[in-house]
Amino acid sequence: MPLAWGLARQARERCAKANGAHMFSTQNNEYSDADLVESARQGDKQAFGELVQRHHHWCVGLASGILRDRGDAEDEAQNAYWNAYQHLHQFQGDAEFSTWLARIVVNQCLMFIRARRRARFLHLDAGIPGQSSGTIDLPSCGLDPEREVGSRQVREILKQEIRCIPALLRNVVLLNDVQELPIAEVANRLGISVSAAKSRLLRARIELRRRVLRHCGASGHLSLTTRAYARPERLPYPA
Repeated sequence: MPLAWGLARQARERCAKANGAHMFSTQNNEYSDADLVESARQGDKQAFGELVQRHHHWCVGLASGILRDRGDAEDEAQNAYWNAYQHLHQFQGDAEFSTWLARIVVNQCLMFIRARRRARFLHLDAGIPGQSSGTIDLPSCGLDPEREVGSRQVREILKQEIRCIPALLRNVVLLNDVQELPIAEVANRLGISVSAAKSRLLRARIELRRRVLRHCGASGHLSLTTRAYARPERLPYPA
């Protein structure tokens, strides 16, 4: 019998004899959770192992209810036991040990769920599932050649038409849509009110849209113009 465990038992027996009380057990075990926690704090790993064994079934059931997977629940329960052992000195005894351990299990499961949502891994060298050979080709993040040409055409049209709109409207477009300055800063630079700057920006966008649409004939590049104006607040106007 480990020394710390034996001392705890002797102390409890002396207390029981002094008070004329009978010894009691918890969950049909000779030692209570409090006895085992005290022994584990003094370095008795066997005592902590008894705590784990005593509450394992309940902890795994709790983890399974959160994760919906028995294997993951077993793993995270084991991780929770390790964390509990590492932080056993933080257990103050204000609640039952099982309640304290349950909080650690729940937190461990929630961290596992968050990590699983953030990380979605695909091993490209593993091949295509269900096929003996083959490779996985990832789509390019860049534009395909056709869309690249279309985008370049739209940029040229925008550069041309921005130069042609009246200066009163052109300045607010350049400051807000090209240089991406806040509307308050645009108003300050132009020496006008914010409401006046917003009004000019709306008029400028309407005028610019009208001018760009003139470049699209009956069989022209409507799709390119649509892409250009999908987010009209930011114009692809290069410096």
